[in-house]
Amino acid sequence: MTFGDGSKKLGAFVLAAKGLTPGKLRGLQRISNPNGTLTMLALDQNNSVIDMGGKALRRAGEDREPTYEEVVEAKLDLMRGLATAASGVLIDPYYGAWSAVASGAIPPHTGLLLRLERTKYEMSAKGAPLATIEPGWGVEKAKKMGADAIKFLAQFEPTETESADANLAIVERVYEECKKHDLLLLLEAVAFPIGGETKKDASFLDRKAETVIESARILSRFCDVYKAEFPGTLDRESDQQLEDNLQALDAVSERPWVLLSAGVDYDQYLDQVQMALRAGASGVLGGRAFWKEYFDQDDAPARASFLSDVARKRIAEVDALVREEGSPWFARYGFTREDLDSVRAVEGWHFRYPGA
Repeated sequence: MTFGDGSKKLGAFVLAAKGLTPGKLRGLQRISNPNGTLTMLALDQNNSVIDMGGKALRRAGEDREPTYEEVVEAKLDLMRGLATAASGVLIDPYYGAWSAVASGAIPPHTGLLLRLERTKYEMSAKGAPLATIEPGWGVEKAKKMGADAIKFLAQFEPTETESADANLAIVERVYEECKKHDLLLLLEAVAFPIGGETKKDASFLDRKAETVIESARILSRFCDVYKAEFPGTLDRESDQQLEDNLQALDAVSERPWVLLSAGVDYDQYLDQVQMALRAGASGVLGGRAFWKEYFDQDDAPARASFLSDVARKRIAEVDALVREEGSPWFARYGFTREDLDSVRAVEGWHFRYPGA
């Protein structure tokens, strides 16, 4: 007598050989939609939330920055209003993490991603940003508190070799630390201005696509999910050029990739998402494009109405696109859903876990 269907099973070692160890695989399952796509919400912003909150207070006649408690409450309000619409929510350790878990603002069925980097950068001798980890925080602590994934951001410009070498080194160190603790790593790379330019200057915009693509080629192997900027500028480059850029980004990405929103307006982000999904993206990790007008509302009832109506509808619209057109994360690793359903570990596997 035998149990089950008796069909051939895929050995778990095949997944582990591609980095899909138990903790990382569970993390991917937790932050994904049922079909393997990703609709994730970013609420880890600190500086921009403080800036928008301060402007809201000044409009109300209070000339001050928001307090720690006010930033916490704003983030919890955003989470309560929007977290259930996403497959995963990214929050910061300083204001958001413990309060979000303790209060239930992040529901149990929603994936929990925790930011690792410090938002205030150190600078190189040439004035380029150097990635650092939030003081008092780390991969081990995130693992202990039950995170499904870590997010780490490094501003990256391949032609600025001093900062590129330093940021690559810390990315590799974080990747190894996440492997040690079998914790999923989502890596984000963002282009930055050099030589006194701004992000609106032609010199920056001219090279942005190349920077985004080359950064993905260098960095995407050191993570489990890669978070990419849109490689180009809408209304500045032709649709064909943007599609070519996205195809190039997809070709060099060694891991499933998702599109960040970079604070653009929602209509622009929606266009970017549609193009990215057609090129092979597995989904999104969007933030202010969904919710930034929250801070423009006059009072608590207006903010609640904005979240329940406008912001949730935006996430729902993007989510429908992601589920319909996104490439499942497991496809990037070379598996089908049927492959994953058939995976079985060998007897005694736990003696070798976490293994090599």
